[in-house]
Amino acid sequence: MNTDPFDAVQRAQGVAVRRRTQRLRARNRAAAPPHEPPPSVGSPRQRQGYAAEAQAGDYLTGQGLQLLARNLRCKAGEIDLIARDGSVLVFVEVRARHNARFGGAAASVNREKQKKLIRAAQYFLSQLTERHFSGHPPACRFDVVCLEADGLTWIKNAFAA
Repeated sequence: MNTDPFDAVQRAQGVAVRRRTQRLRARNRAAAPPHEPPPSVGSPRQRQGYAAEAQAGDYLTGQGLQLLARNLRCKAGEIDLIARDGSVLVFVEVRARHNARFGGAAASVNREKQKKLIRAAQYFLSQLTERHFSGHPPACRFDVVCLEADGLTWIKNAFAA
């Protein structure tokens, strides 16, 4: 059987894309439990990010929110923490800054970052609705937790979709 090289490459790419998609879906389905300690792998900056997310998660849990997932990634972006506040699904962005030289942590969640978070939230909304809200679409909000030298600030309903 004489096979065109172009067709063979297309088939191989299709297989690779399907496998990667399956791995990503499996990883998102089996998202890390909310209280699992941050991984000890990654760059120093990544470890600082994981530590900030863990601190924010502990704070939110202390405020009565129930953590559902952390670090959900898709092509549109990443959502640091996902929590439930009563009947509201909360998407949380965690920002840590050592100083406020460039506007601080809150200022770093600009329009472009907000758009990315909204697109990522839309991607995961149906899965989260099925898993945690019995298929009934919940009210949603976007919060930002800022960690700076002077402490932690929780901005509820920081922006709207």
